[in-house]
Amino acid sequence: LQAYERRFPTCPLIPMFVASDTVNEYKSEDEAIHVIERRCKLDIDAPRLLKKIAGVDYVYFVQKNSLNRRERTLHIEAYNETFSNRVIINEHCSYTVHPDNEDWTCFEQSASLDIKSFFGFESTVEKIAMKQYTSNIKKGKEIIEYYLKQLEEEGITFVPRWTPPVACKSESSTSHPRRPVSPAINIPESATKEGLNNKEILNTSSSPSEPTAGTPDDKLDADYIKRYLGDLTPMQESCLIRLRQWLQETHKGKIPKDEHILRFLRARDFNIDKAREILCQSLTWRKQHQVDYILDTWNPPQVLQDYYAGGWHHHDKDGRPLYVLRLGQMDTKGLVRALGEEALLRYVLSINEEGLRRCEENTKVFGRPISSWTCLVDLEGLNMRHLWRPGVKALLRIIEVVEANYPETLGRLLILRAPRVFPVLWTLVSPFIDDNTRKKFLIYAGNDYQGPGGLLDYIDKEIIPDFLGGECMCEVPEGGLVPKSLYRTAEELENEDIKLWTETIYQSASVFKGAPHEVLIQIVDASSVITWDFDVCKGDIVFNIFHSKRAPQPPKKDSLGAHSITSPGGNNIQLIDKVWQLGRDYSMVESPLICKEGESVQGSHVTRWPGFYILQWKFHSMPACATTNLPRVDDVLASLQVSSHKCKVMYYTEVIGSEDFRGSMTSLESSHSGFSQLSAATTSSSQSHSSSMISR
Repeated sequence: LQAYERRFPTCPLIPMFVASDTVNEYKSEDEAIHVIERRCKLDIDAPRLLKKIAGVDYVYFVQKNSLNRRERTLHIEAYNETFSNRVIINEHCSYTVHPDNEDWTCFEQSASLDIKSFFGFESTVEKIAMKQYTSNIKKGKEIIEYYLKQLEEEGITFVPRWTPPVACKSESSTSHPRRPVSPAINIPESATKEGLNNKEILNTSSSPSEPTAGTPDDKLDADYIKRYLGDLTPMQESCLIRLRQWLQETHKGKIPKDEHILRFLRARDFNIDKAREILCQSLTWRKQHQVDYILDTWNPPQVLQDYYAGGWHHHDKDGRPLYVLRLGQMDTKGLVRALGEEALLRYVLSINEEGLRRCEENTKVFGRPISSWTCLVDLEGLNMRHLWRPGVKALLRIIEVVEANYPETLGRLLILRAPRVFPVLWTLVSPFIDDNTRKKFLIYAGNDYQGPGGLLDYIDKEIIPDFLGGECMCEVPEGGLVPKSLYRTAEELENEDIKLWTETIYQSASVFKGAPHEVLIQIVDASSVITWDFDVCKGDIVFNIFHSKRAPQPPKKDSLGAHSITSPGGNNIQLIDKVWQLGRDYSMVESPLICKEGESVQGSHVTRWPGFYILQWKFHSMPACATTNLPRVDDVLASLQVSSHKCKVMYYTEVIGSEDFRGSMTSLESSHSGFSQLSAATTSSSQSHSSSMISR
């Protein structure tokens, strides 16, 4: 306990532990019970951008230590105070005496993490929390031993046990029997999962166990190892053989090749238990989604073949297959809208499967083991439009799937012509990338790749692509804008039956003349922020925001009345009752915004009052000419393009609480995105500016 208490009020061995204050303390008269409660200030190792979005630099935890000298137990409880309405973290540690040996201390620790919402970055927060917790688990024993050694250096090697006062002795011996303690088991580090549960015995003689060098009877042929697997130590060879044998005995299905098993072992530093866990999860995933047959049974849609700016291009100097990706030229939003996230993921999986096949081919061609490929990413043209939030979410999910199922397949990543906006994207993406993978990244700004230590160190001059100043014609598609005519509704994407993760976050709606589509948002706290992002897929609409103190009637789907037309392509929900009067029953809180067909609109509104807010997309009727009641020729032509007076929108809305809003990325000003202006000549700069000022 004396060693543990030296961690406060701050601990230099825990850099993120900035400070702590005692908020409550209790001691019993006989000094057997000592309870102390502290408020701890932590500097979490999180991306700077995420901290900016959350609006905090530090997070606060409350820690309660309960020492019972009579029973010789110490219980530590901790929970988060910051963002407790969004994220719930509970941790419990206990130090007890081993029932069979009073000189042994048993340590038990458990924790739980429940993320309700975090501005759309739930996965990022989970990754950060798991990483911090795992590192703290590994360092906990090191810290306590550091302070024990410090006590020894000060001459303190023994602390007498607590003895009750004479008056209380007989009472304590009968009233406070020692609680039974469950036997402790010395669990080696290799068997400990990197999760939120960890049990171990603090014993100075214990050390992290490593895979033993004992091997089964058979050994791998030396020529086979050199030809197909590369240099392996006897211990690594043993791990490979044992894991392969275990799969042959227990796994029902196709046994992966040695090269593939070796990738998972390398990803976990040849810890068999950890490698076996992630390999089994990956094999189950491959079987569930028929990934082994993806190259033979799935043909990429034409949209991907035309607009996905990536492809294979010869090999690097080490013989690794070379994949070129012109990310700056890709319309990520258009691809997600036209194909859905599932199709994009499936295409990325097919690229990885093709990479594995090419590695096998190059191993035969070059006569040496080649188990990974090189990726060259050209960021020329990357700007803020690539930070479109659903696109970033899709990218993060793809990275998660690839990291889990294709470890140690990336030999080197060359990032060229990184613009100023790149650090923002990197901040969002990097927590999802394994530390070993990040070490393989080489980033060049501007034309630095042409100088010493640049591209020529890794790729032969003869195969440098023409768009990078080389002489080799690169057949990678140039990308470009995906035509909005190829955009599809959420329902259409749902029918594709290619789900590898959850459905798209966007919803689709139909808007008719006389039948607007409306969405209800209930606001409890004033100054909350309503955000939206929608595309006008067909027709022209007027976007309105209304406020009402009373709730409208339950939503009813419009039967379309006189139209007598069903709406397979989207919902049509009306909330505002026809008897309601504007100004009496509800009020307009934003000026109407006219949106033309093909435009993309993002915006936000800071609410002034609690109550019910209604977002409305309304059919836009063409105004008649000012000097005559006859419509203009342009208006007639435009109305003919809208069959049955029907419009379509795809939309996404989100509410950010007032206590957490600090200029989040989701609070984009209400304006037509610059990306859409490239394909929609109808957008005027003055319109964008005025709507931006209204929303702000």
